[in-house]
Amino acid sequence: MKLKTLPNLLSGFRICLVPVFVFAYFEDRGIVKTWAVSIYIVAAATDFLDGFIARRFSLTSNLGKVLDPLGDKLMTAAALACITVDGLVPAWAIAAVATKELLMGAGGLVLHRLARAEIPPSNIFGKTATVVFVVACAALMMFPSIPRLYASAMIGVAVGLTSAALISYILTFSAVMKRRGN
Repeated sequence: MKLKTLPNLLSGFRICLVPVFVFAYFEDRGIVKTWAVSIYIVAAATDFLDGFIARRFSLTSNLGKVLDPLGDKLMTAAALACITVDGLVPAWAIAAVATKELLMGAGGLVLHRLARAEIPPSNIFGKTATVVFVVACAALMMFPSIPRLYASAMIGVAVGLTSAALISYILTFSAVMKRRGN
């Protein structure tokens, strides 16, 4: 195996963990979702590791620019959906995250098609939102008796950071479109 493919393999592995996580979440009969949390943490570790390897050894690729965020988004959506189905967080959290992802996906597609521009890399808001989502979702799976107000506040902070990431993305998108004369 070439080292160049390692980050993409890690991202692909993380994508494959999504259905395993969902199965483990709903199959685990305990109050604390031990297996699901373990899978979720492994997925988060691969997210960190694939990005570190790609940047450290200059192994970024166009495929990696798609697989890495796709893996993040799928795992975050799966975890958020699972804890929402269990009534640990309100449904508005899924609606907010889904809206942000759809807007960013559409913006990226337009940017790539019309301006022939590179997909903007994630920024500090997006990375921080991912970390906060991982911590909040893992905490809610491990401690499901956290009062709903606190659970909503934890997810609300993550959604707020996600909103900041969206605003930053829109500003970047606008600047690129202006430079390209579109």
